[in-house]
Amino acid sequence: MLSKYVKVGDKLDLETIESLGESETLNEKRQYRSSVFDIIAEDQLKVAMPMEHGKLVLLPIDGEYNLCFYTSNGLYQCLARVIDRYRNDNVFVLVLELTTDLSKYQRREYYRLNCVLDMKSRAVKEAGDKGNVTEKVEFLDTDITFNNGIMVDISGGGARFISKVRYPIDTEILFVFKLFVSGKLNEYRLRGKVLFSEPMTNNPNAYEHRIQFINILNDERESIIRYIFEEERKIRRREKG
Repeated sequence: MLSKYVKVGDKLDLETIESLGESETLNEKRQYRSSVFDIIAEDQLKVAMPMEHGKLVLLPIDGEYNLCFYTSNGLYQCLARVIDRYRNDNVFVLVLELTTDLSKYQRREYYRLNCVLDMKSRAVKEAGDKGNVTEKVEFLDTDITFNNGIMVDISGGGARFISKVRYPIDTEILFVFKLFVSGKLNEYRLRGKVLFSEPMTNNPNAYEHRIQFINILNDERESIIRYIFEEERKIRRREKG
């Protein structure tokens, strides 16, 4: 089943199930980014040793992790245990043994994180962009033709935002926003389709919209999902503290 959904080169996150490192505080979870190096069997695979700040992270033998695979067919999740680690030519690898079945992990892909983020938007027809919707959107350098708005939640599949300009349902819009991901501020310039549009009950001069991402690149979606992971961990730490 593993080779049916996961391919060599797919990215994955490894999240600790319990505190294993000496530098970690009790019950603090850590997450590491890696990629699939080889699939040995349907319950075993090799992954690249994760790195932090340019240094290898030597995850311990028998350490247990929650794996989240980013595949061409969506997110998949399972639990796994480190059974070996060594150097393969010039690559340091971990050998992982799956301890649960691989399952589709829709919840995190479409989980909506509450947020308050500045954004700008405009309808495609206003931008004069009538090109093929399968092509990546090109934006002008100026923001003059964009309308200001506030994004109030975001997911790997779409977002919800408030604007003084109402976009009817099925309108395609271009929108720009920024997220702080893995210590770096990233700008996103995406296309979305309006699924919901209604005046706000407490402010009839503002409108709530829900949009679905259109033609979003895998790297852009993964970056947004990673932002959500990081913000969720921050929230959990604040709740514990």
